[in-house]
Amino acid sequence: MNRKVFVAVAGNIGSGKSSLTKLLSQRFGWKPFFESVEDNPYLNDFYANMNRWSFNLQVYFLSNRFRSHKAITEGVDSVALDRVIYEDAEIFARNLYEIGNMEERDYQNYVALYQVMIEYLHPPDLLIYLQANVETLVKQIASRGRDFEQSIKREYLEQLNRHYEAWTKSYKRGPLLTVVSDSVDFVNRSEDLETIVEMIKNRLAL
Repeated sequence: MNRKVFVAVAGNIGSGKSSLTKLLSQRFGWKPFFESVEDNPYLNDFYANMNRWSFNLQVYFLSNRFRSHKAITEGVDSVALDRVIYEDAEIFARNLYEIGNMEERDYQNYVALYQVMIEYLHPPDLLIYLQANVETLVKQIASRGRDFEQSIKREYLEQLNRHYEAWTKSYKRGPLLTVVSDSVDFVNRSEDLETIVEMIKNRLAL
C-alpha cells in the first residue's frame, strides 16, 4: 500500500467490532488498535450500578480512546481501530445522560473535555458501521461470555441502537460504510469477509 490508511469500526456492544478489526488488520497488514475492555477497572462496577460509575467509566474510555487516536494521527502506520472516540461522547455518554444515569454537571463537564480533545484529532479515512438488531447483539454478547456483560438489558441495547442510527445518519466527518451484520458472518465465512474487503477497497480506492 502506497499511503497511510486509517479505518475505524463502529457499532453497538456485541456487533462484532473487535473481530472485524482483527480480521481487517490481518487481511491488509494494518496495525490494530483495540478497545480497552479486559483491563478496564470500571466495567464490572458500571454494569452493577450505572448511575454511580457512568462518569468514571466514560472518562476512562475517553482518555484511552484519545491516546489511541492521537497515536494513530501522529503515526505512519496504516491502522484498523476498534471504536472511535466520537462514539463515546455522541452515543454512550449522551445515552447515559438522557436516561438519567449521568448527572447534568458531569455530562456537561465530559462534553467540554471531549470537544477540546477532538480538535487535535484527524477523523478516519473510512468509518465502518456494523449495524445489528438487538437479537443479534444479545446472541453475540452471550456467546463471548464476558460475565460483566450478561446483565446488560435489552432496553439498554435498544436505546444505544436508536442513538447509533441517528448518529450515522448525521455523520459528516468522512466516508461511512454501513455493513448489516445480521446477515453476514465475516468470522466463519471467508466469502463474507471478502465482500466487506472489496467494499473497503472501493471506498478507499485501494
